[in-house]
Amino acid sequence: MKTYLVGGAVRDEILGYPFKEKDWVVVGATVDDMLAAGYQQVGKDFPVFLHPETKEEYALARTERKTAAGYKGFEVHASPDVTLEEDLIRRDLSINAIAKDENGDYIDPYHGIDDIKNKILRHVSAAFAEDPVRILRIARFMARYAHLGFSIADETLALMKTMVAAGEVDALVPERVWQEMQKALSEKTPGAFITALRDCGALQKILPEVDCLFGVPQPPEHHPEIDTGIHTLMVLEQASKLSSDVDVRFAALVHDLGKGTTPKEEWPRHIGHEARGADIVKKVCQRLRIPNEYRDLAERTARFHLHYHRALELKAATVVKTLEQLDAYRKPQRFEKFLLASEADARGRPGFEDKEFLQGDFFRQAYTATKNVNIAELREQGFENMALANKIKEVRIAAVAELKKKFS
Repeated sequence: MKTYLVGGAVRDEILGYPFKEKDWVVVGATVDDMLAAGYQQVGKDFPVFLHPETKEEYALARTERKTAAGYKGFEVHASPDVTLEEDLIRRDLSINAIAKDENGDYIDPYHGIDDIKNKILRHVSAAFAEDPVRILRIARFMARYAHLGFSIADETLALMKTMVAAGEVDALVPERVWQEMQKALSEKTPGAFITALRDCGALQKILPEVDCLFGVPQPPEHHPEIDTGIHTLMVLEQASKLSSDVDVRFAALVHDLGKGTTPKEEWPRHIGHEARGADIVKKVCQRLRIPNEYRDLAERTARFHLHYHRALELKAATVVKTLEQLDAYRKPQRFEKFLLASEADARGRPGFEDKEFLQGDFFRQAYTATKNVNIAELREQGFENMALANKIKEVRIAAVAELKKKFS
């Protein structure tokens, strides 16, 4: 019975990249051996155990055989006679197929260390093509390591394209797509996830609403980059600089989906794309089973991001109405995230990345000036029901009108 550190911890240790979780593989053991040693079994499809003290995951060395389409169609074989090399070859990428023994020595039968040094994401074997989740994972690794200069090996990208053409991606379930997307959005360069999926043709299958934005023009006076898809990637990059919150980054990614449905004869203008986009966002979130808090922020960002851009031009009454529609008074944290996603939209254009934008400060000050209306005092003055509601709005509008003088 021998135990080896494997997977991401080994990869990131070699890279000098921070990591939290450690995974282990056990060679030469049975389920009974693990249970007798005090490990707790947690794996359903194959034997995975939790260490009695560290609670880290220990899996018995195993092989896999493809038996059906999709990522669940595998027959797993785990037994004491499975070798470390047989376990490692079933892994997705060479950089993930490295083990480290108890003496600190690396076992690297598939040259993962060389690929780490050369910054290449390369599949270990042809078995890569048997699991469509691996397309999502390799795209996620691009989101994690693109800033270090990593790229996908030509032969791996070609294999990914073949998988897409064969319909393997169609077997992905929504929950798994969102799981990988959510992880990718938390990485340093989430735009690389979108680019990798687009390069192999998977984006059109997984997120056609984003894929169709590429090639759609915008007015050059507002968008020097012109292409809506490129703009979307730039906005996502800016959102990643402004916030580590995944919901802000997701809102940035989907803020302009309405532009993908603008009739070509109306290009490069996109009148009404905000409302169209908000409806599309809701459908995307429903299809991919995306949590409601992500949906609600993204839908409001799509619907109201132009209000952010025009903040200093809006009438005081429109500003108050926008605050109400954004539900800013009940959900101030979400309102702040809306401002960050909208700021990312403003900065996601060539030459605008470092420009000073007053719109966010204006909206924040408008919220502060209008949130604490003294309702008790208004009631003492005899205002009730609709009269009270109208008076509150009147007081708020007056406060915003006074604020606008400061920004004029």
